[in-house]
Amino acid sequence: MTTPASTATHGKGGRIRPRAFLPLWLLALALPGFAHGEVSKIGRTFPIAEADALSEIEGKVAAQPAGMASRFGPMRQWQALRSAPLAPATINRTRFSVPFHTLEEDIRLPDGKLLYAKGYTFNPLSYVTLSQRLIIVAPRDLDWAFARAKQSDFILLTAGGPKDGDAITLSRKKARALFILEPRVKERLGLTFAPVIVHQVGQRLQLDEYHLPPRRAGS
Repeated sequence: MTTPASTATHGKGGRIRPRAFLPLWLLALALPGFAHGEVSKIGRTFPIAEADALSEIEGKVAAQPAGMASRFGPMRQWQALRSAPLAPATINRTRFSVPFHTLEEDIRLPDGKLLYAKGYTFNPLSYVTLSQRLIIVAPRDLDWAFARAKQSDFILLTAGGPKDGDAITLSRKKARALFILEPRVKERLGLTFAPVIVHQVGQRLQLDEYHLPPRRAGS
């Protein structure tokens, strides 16, 4: 949801047009299901000399010493896979949040003229639409999330207990992409309790928090 200051551009009516979202639109055009025309070539063409990225990665991995992975310990202990914690919701509640963003540097035109000054605050939802829902749950409540998730929804995991699996292991087990809840996302969305389902309503976010009954021992 954060719009980098260096990617904001000036649109009609003096509004900021976040250029960071343009690649997503361009990517959508390349996905199956979108119409496209025939591709023509003009002028000389050359074969791609750059090495295939995946092959290069596989080659570097194969060159590592045997047992290298054991040095890093279980994936659930990796710093990069640690999610932000959220307290369990104690009541069912709906609230709203506006993810305002403040520019961290001046935005200037190529000729140096100041367009937007550092400290300018705006609402990204005035310019873009969050088409997917975000379902944020603790690992122990994944079944609850799967029972409610649409195919287009993103499921984010909060910090779990020592016996809970990491996001990668659980993704493989459930055959669905799962993501960690990063601290900056927690802060930007104003999250405090989980499970919570986040979706856009107008120019603000609706946060639906759910209280789940305590689990029985052994369940």
